[in-house]
Amino acid sequence: MYLLAGLGNPGTQYQHHRHNVGFMLVDRLAAGSGDAFTRTLKRSLTCQLRRRNEALVLAKPLTFMNLSGGAVLELLHYFSLDLDHLLVAYDDFALPLGKIRLRASGSSGGHRGMESIISALGTEQVPRLRLGVGDDRAPGDYRDYVLSDFPKRQREEVETMLDNAVAAVDTWLTQGIGIAMSRHNG
Repeated sequence: MYLLAGLGNPGTQYQHHRHNVGFMLVDRLAAGSGDAFTRTLKRSLTCQLRRRNEALVLAKPLTFMNLSGGAVLELLHYFSLDLDHLLVAYDDFALPLGKIRLRASGSSGGHRGMESIISALGTEQVPRLRLGVGDDRAPGDYRDYVLSDFPKRQREEVETMLDNAVAAVDTWLTQGIGIAMSRHNG
């Protein structure tokens, strides 16, 4: 069994924000399977499905982004999973819009959701899928930038990025993080 935790903020007012591309990814995978999210645990919605002949749990922590660690730890314990069966998907302003980057481990890079997960799990050995939401200009306030919707002109690029992320998840499920990194990190 594998766990893909997509990070975002709960609530309809946030659903199209740059900060919610992790939720967008798990929603896309759930919709493609015809399965729905249910409240399995106190701090997460989950959707269990089969993908590429593997059992996959999609998760959306119901905590706000910066408190995702406790929810992810709860999910790992509940499903009795090791870290090599976890993949965390989240927005990354340091990556240009539309780019994806898989990593087997590393620092949070200043992302507070990932920082919370690293802290809760007590290790940087957390596989992750970073989804690029940055652009060529540096906004004065990162918070306002990531907590805003993608403009219409960027939506096609976001859709393509999510398609590429789905392909990366499939490679991770069937061949592991190392091959997924070499194949999808460009």
